[in-house]
Amino acid sequence: MTTSLTIDTLAWDKQNGLLPVIVQDADTLRVLMLGYMNHEALATTLETGFVTFYSRSKQRLWKKGEVSGNVLTLVAVETDCDSDTLLVQARPTGPTCHLGRVSCFPDAPGDGLAELSLLIEQRERERPQGSYTTKLFESGVRRIAQKVGEEGVETALAAVAQDDAALLGEAADLLYHLIALLRARGLSLDGAKAVLANRRG
Repeated sequence: MTTSLTIDTLAWDKQNGLLPVIVQDADTLRVLMLGYMNHEALATTLETGFVTFYSRSKQRLWKKGEVSGNVLTLVAVETDCDSDTLLVQARPTGPTCHLGRVSCFPDAPGDGLAELSLLIEQRERERPQGSYTTKLFESGVRRIAQKVGEEGVETALAAVAQDDAALLGEAADLLYHLIALLRARGLSLDGAKAVLANRRG
């Protein structure tokens, strides 16, 4: 968990002891929900590692998922420039919305590649029967690397000899197999992103 917060210095007085909290998926960056915390809820969140709010309707602390089991595991928390709003990054267990949706904002944008990476990770771990991803991982690193090479060539050929739809399709295949290859080597898409971030400038 990452934070540099000093709880007592936050602007609790602005909104009767409550701060609005934007919750974001730490992996896909999708906005999941908005809630409120008082001093005790934030302290409990930091202490337990599970996102806990102050319920204005119930007038008590409310651990997200206390009934459904769909908890939010804390990854990071930071405040805005005025110290009166919090941004919480968390990893959800199950849907966040009480309607069974991933987010309370059904059209909230997210990182599609990050979502694909999470799905590939899940398939590699669970190995469901009949899954192409399962077969791919069972074929080993060499075969996955070969597939990346094949898809790379097909993407390049599509760029010079086929239409836009074909190029996009081949590029999608290449990205999928590249993420699978990273996973097979114990690496991740986030690791590649970090390398790119370090190359900026």
